[in-house]
Parts: sequence; C-alpha cells; structure tokens
Amino acid sequence: MIENSKSAEDDPAKQGLDEEPGERSSGFILYSMDRGVRKYLLLRHRYGEHWGFPKGHIEAGESEIEAAMREMREETGITEVQLIPDFRKVSRYHFYRGRRPVFKENVYFLGCVRYSQPVISDEHTKSEWLPYAEARERLTFNDTRYMLDAAEQLLSRA
Repeated sequence: MIENSKSAEDDPAKQGLDEEPGERSSGFILYSMDRGVRKYLLLRHRYGEHWGFPKGHIEAGESEIEAAMREMREETGITEVQLIPDFRKVSRYHFYRGRRPVFKENVYFLGCVRYSQPVISDEHTKSEWLPYAEARERLTFNDTRYMLDAAEQLLSRA
C-alpha cells in the first residue's frame, strides 16, 4: 500500500480496502535512463484519452506478475524488464461502466527497461517517456499519481 497516508479519504489508492474487487488488473510502472535522466513510460488510452501505465486484466490462472509482464509486452512491445524488488502497490476504486457500478483493483510493479520507442497496441493512441514532474502532471488520475510518487520516492533513495 502507499505509505504515509492517514485514511482512505486522504489517499484514493486505499479506498475500499475491506471489499472484494469485482475486477482485477496488473501492470508496470516502467522507467528508463535517457542521458542520465530517469523517465517514465506513459500511455494514452484510446477510450477516454486518459494517460496511465501499461496494465490489464489478470486472466484465469495468471499470477499478478505474469499478467503485468503479458500486458507490458502486449501494450508496449517491450519484452525485457528488470523487476525492482519490494515494490508492489495496490490501487482500488469504484467507477461506473454505463449504469453498472464496478469496484476495481490494480496492482502495480516497478521495472527498469532499456530506453526505446515502444510499439503500442491498438488500445492506445500515444506513448511518451517523461521525467517525473512531467509524468506526474500528465497522469490523468490521482491513484496513478500516488503510484508514480511511490516509485520516484523508492528510486530516489537508491
């Protein structure tokens, strides 16, 4: 979970921790070094035009990390990642799909990849590698900003 948060109201990533999610996804916060600058990979989703990280539904029989790896490959074309130990962050939230309420859980891992131009899937319209401050500004939702903050905090300590 995101540390240093006082309550679910203060931290959108901690909302609904006592419920079972109806949907579960897994993904990666990917970063790379470009001429000495750490940059994060963001994707703009085709539907809704929101910016976020590569992620997708966990399929039957898949572990969280297997799903994250599969989604990374499918959505970015990136096949190799150095998994950063001790980073597993969870975001939970409610939203409506049409008139139906959905409670969703997203699990994020942190990974270092070689800086390259991703080959994005049809689910996305654009990708960008951005330094932390710009990536934080570009992200659409607060829960992904919290995830990015946790990643940057961990990497800045290393």
